[in-house]
Amino acid sequence: MSAPYLERAMTDSTPHSAAGSSTMSDKELISNIEQLKREKNAVIYAHFYQESAIQDIADYVGDSLGLAQRGAKEDADIIVLAGVFFMGETAKILSPEKKVLVPDLAAGCSLADNCEAGEFEAFVKQHPDHEVVTYVNCSAAVKALSDILCTSSNAVRVIESIPEDKPILFAPDQHLGRYLQKVSGRNMLLWEGACIVHETFDAKAIVKLKARHPNALVLAHPECPEPVLDLADHIGSTSSLIAFATEDSGQEYIVVTESGIIHQMQKNCPEKTFHAAPNNENCSCAECPFMRLNTLEKIYNCLLKETPTVEVPEDIRLRAVRPLERMLALG
Repeated sequence: MSAPYLERAMTDSTPHSAAGSSTMSDKELISNIEQLKREKNAVIYAHFYQESAIQDIADYVGDSLGLAQRGAKEDADIIVLAGVFFMGETAKILSPEKKVLVPDLAAGCSLADNCEAGEFEAFVKQHPDHEVVTYVNCSAAVKALSDILCTSSNAVRVIESIPEDKPILFAPDQHLGRYLQKVSGRNMLLWEGACIVHETFDAKAIVKLKARHPNALVLAHPECPEPVLDLADHIGSTSSLIAFATEDSGQEYIVVTESGIIHQMQKNCPEKTFHAAPNNENCSCAECPFMRLNTLEKIYNCLLKETPTVEVPEDIRLRAVRPLERMLALG
């Protein structure tokens, strides 16, 4: 499954990225980005999976839920969303009056790509009695077909808000869906999508790493397959994993999610040790190829040229904002 997504991720389609490497140093790029932000009343949002330099220049770093909530409240003319494209769409859905920019249009998501709106609509129509709960890692068009959205932070709360006698259709991440079935006791009809990063984590390799670091606690994202989650001492969203590592009395952790998260963990707890979990190729290289398309140079260029912009057709936006607001109303 992963090959087409990796191929797309490595194909940079934005106009400015075709140019050669920047003649500016990172320090100069950062200075120019800060100046453009002031001139244009712009803010930069970054996901925890972005490279460290991007996280450090961001006005806000968060997970999907945090980025969605922040965007709805932001007093800015321009939002630069350093993450993946569906996150830019979510910001535009909640803030249609703002200009939303993404550094690279090719920064997609395997989950979103695996759940095409036309196919999903047909699937939904086959099960008209089901409540459609969709993970926020999907396109605006798929959001518009949903009854309520969720993130990994609030997914359990969303499932528990649905009457027990109402059948549930959950998309697009089957691993998150199975985890939710286990913790909620609800049987759900699952769309068979998966994240190309989390799906490659290997339980046997993690057991071997744990043997070398017996005091390390295993922290895992619920997008991981069930055999991996069975090894975890704590399962949660990116923000939950960071909070646990920060507040826990332990000193050593094996982190089973995209390795960009370790930057914030290390900033919060410089005295602690974090190990990136190995994948099924037995390397500690859990980097999302989509997330890593964003660079300081691309952020500078998109602010300078105010492109690429994210646009969501108004009919889709109006249908997508309802399940998004329903999710946010749960807190």
